[in-house]
Amino acid sequence: MEAVPSRCLFLLFLSTCKLSPGAAAEVQAPSDGPGTQEPVRLADVQTAMEFIAAAEVAVIGFFQDLEVPAVSLIHSVVQNFQDVSFGISTASEVLAHYNITGNTISLFRLVDKKQLDLKGEDIESMDATKLSRFIESNNLHLVTEYNAITAIGLFNSMIPIHLLLIMNKASSEFEENLHRFQEAAKLFQGRILFILVDSGVKQNEKAISFFKLKMSELPALAIYQTLDDKWDTLPITEVLIEQVQNFCDGFLKGKGLRENHESEEKTSKVEL
Repeated sequence: MEAVPSRCLFLLFLSTCKLSPGAAAEVQAPSDGPGTQEPVRLADVQTAMEFIAAAEVAVIGFFQDLEVPAVSLIHSVVQNFQDVSFGISTASEVLAHYNITGNTISLFRLVDKKQLDLKGEDIESMDATKLSRFIESNNLHLVTEYNAITAIGLFNSMIPIHLLLIMNKASSEFEENLHRFQEAAKLFQGRILFILVDSGVKQNEKAISFFKLKMSELPALAIYQTLDDKWDTLPITEVLIEQVQNFCDGFLKGKGLRENHESEEKTSKVEL
């Protein structure tokens, strides 16, 4: 387990990595295509609670009425985020339940049980590009793909321990490994953020080199704690849920990778 002098790994990423033009366009450009998703009307507290509980990420507009400009703003960005659930509520009981006192756009995250609010002047000065960037930067899931935008939300999360799967998305084994990584993420929900770093993206090379990993050592798991920048790595051939669980448990208990390996070797010798 090692430590570096930087305050936070993702702060380092943000200062050295630039968002690719393609990713920037994806965040900023409203969709002109036919819509397949519309905000759900949330008429009562029970409906709102079930709506939020069923989504990894939900964005809800809480408004006094449907005539405010922010309503059309939500409609304008819905199609850009197919992995986000959108809702709108004008019901006074719903607003009161979520302590809303004025027009507010809130983002709810399952992964760390966080509610992020845009209100007041933030709402008044908001446009589609700014709202899209707010959603994109805070769009954290059970497994979040790293880029210069999502890094902002990862850095601001209250969960200080992050586990990275560093793997090429073009690999034929990627989907199967990602599925197992997602299953493992459920075991540590609220304790560890699970992050995917595509080793096939050139902009991610700095992230990989930070952990002193060579391309020949990939795929690999890398875990770190933002509070003191302690980190550890584990080159793998494939993602195994039990392997991920043991790696995370060892880190949570303060064990380094070398200590874990020594323990495994001793156990094997005893069994033999």
